[in-house]
Amino acid sequence: QVQLVESGGGLVQAGGSQRLSCAASRSIFSDYAMGWYRQSPGQQREWLGLITTTNTTAYSDSTKGRFTISRDNAKNTVYLQMNSLKPEDTAVYYCHAIKTDYWGQGTQVTVSS
Repeated sequence: QVQLVESGGGLVQAGGSQRLSCAASRSIFSDYAMGWYRQSPGQQREWLGLITTTNTTAYSDSTKGRFTISRDNAKNTVYLQMNSLKPEDTAVYYCHAIKTDYWGQGTQVTVSS
């Protein structure tokens, strides 16, 4: 059974940092690039960045320089390190196996001003 399980969300003050994790089934993690997305109430889901199976990364303009994606192959886990957080970063964050239908359940990040 394919699973993507996010964790690490919570409440953080503006200017702070948070690291999200996404634990994936080995069959997915080893074969697909992994992406991070977020969605705020009333907004469309926004792509934040991705990491390929060979550790190449790409980021959206809104997160470049503040967010970093990494992966730990031994743990089948991908991470989203978020720094210098702003209230507008408040959203539900999702991981996704690129080019599949597999998404995590999401984890809420709330940034207080």
